[in-house]
Amino acid sequence: MFQRSRALLACALVACLIPAMAHAQITPYGQNFETLSPADGGALSGDGWLVFANVFSPDGLTYYYGYGPFPAPNGTGAFCDVVAGQGGASQGANQLVTYSDYANGDQGVGNRIETNVYQEWAVDGSNVGQNWIFDFDAKKGNLELSSTALAFIKTLDPNAGYAMTNFVTVDMTNIPATWSHYQISIAVDASLAGQVLQIGFLTNASNYEGSGIFYDNINFNIDGVIPVDNSSWGELKSKF
Repeated sequence: MFQRSRALLACALVACLIPAMAHAQITPYGQNFETLSPADGGALSGDGWLVFANVFSPDGLTYYYGYGPFPAPNGTGAFCDVVAGQGGASQGANQLVTYSDYANGDQGVGNRIETNVYQEWAVDGSNVGQNWIFDFDAKKGNLELSSTALAFIKTLDPNAGYAMTNFVTVDMTNIPATWSHYQISIAVDASLAGQVLQIGFLTNASNYEGSGIFYDNINFNIDGVIPVDNSSWGELKSKF
């Protein structure tokens, strides 16, 4: 049975994610998934990934409930997996795929399941004045019909009931089925000190429709800092 929690509608409509335990301050992050095994159920949670879901009426206008945050699963058919065989020349052997929570039976009655897969940090005074860039590679998987997806940078204010103060996004719904590079950024000003910052990926689906998007070569760095060096690999056979 899913853990359900009440939330303000205004917060729910912008996919408010109550933090689990944010890192002490924003620090650079890079991941190419080469050291994370598709067979390891704790691969993503061990790397700090979290998940949260919001459930809405079939028309998407009425918020029903939310559940999470939970450590990100791997290989369960819910939220996300580390997979092999989806990379191009620059993506290597392993990738991340995010999708809806197909373990939630409300899919079958047409309710919309919004899933969030993300990393988070706490903003402190040392981060003020920095411009942080979230960049990554992505390609469409089996996203279809009414399913949608996006990538985001989000900030939440714990002193205001975790109200969302920034929601910077890039729409991933209509990206091609070939690898491309994407980037979004956020300037950290003094108003964000003490808030929580999250980067991640969101999907919205119902009726068990496909919603997969593949991601790789994720970097989150201060503008001007050289990102993590990701390995290059040959083209590999597709599985999804």
